[in-house]
Amino acid sequence: MAKIILEFDGVEEAQDARTALDGMKWKNSMWILDQKFRNTTKHHLSILATNKEASDIELEVAEKYREVIREILESYSLHIDM
Repeated sequence: MAKIILEFDGVEEAQDARTALDGMKWKNSMWILDQKFRNTTKHHLSILATNKEASDIELEVAEKYREVIREILESYSLHIDM
């Protein structure tokens, strides 16, 4: 098993330390957001209302946002597939 040690000095680097430690939370958050858009594109569920069918505009927006999320992540060599 590999071991990675991160060292941060001083109070001003506390935010950098928190960012490094929260990586999985960020990944999970992006995955959940992507899944919400997936539910709209695949199952035609509204993003805004529970148990309502998505409008054509919601379907288009959800599909576009899924593409944008993947483009941004790919530009950083990141993937959200679990």
